[in-house]
Amino acid sequence: MANKANLAAQPLAAVALTEKEAACYINMSESYLRKARMDGDLRNRTPGPPFVKIGRAVRYLKHDLDQWLAEHRVSRCGAALP
Repeated sequence: MANKANLAAQPLAAVALTEKEAACYINMSESYLRKARMDGDLRNRTPGPPFVKIGRAVRYLKHDLDQWLAEHRVSRCGAALP
């Protein structure tokens, strides 16, 4: 996990991604991210990644996306990896 000093040293554009950039980064659709934000955590569905909302602007922090991807990594037989 990145520490706060490393995050502060990076330009905001490299840390905070728009919805379009985040969708491209995780190779999912923008509509998936929108739906995940609106639906929240529903039973039998993978919850979407954490996001930041400032006014009407929605941003995804790159380290949150990396962590979210790592948490949802599974082996071939479907079991979660440590």
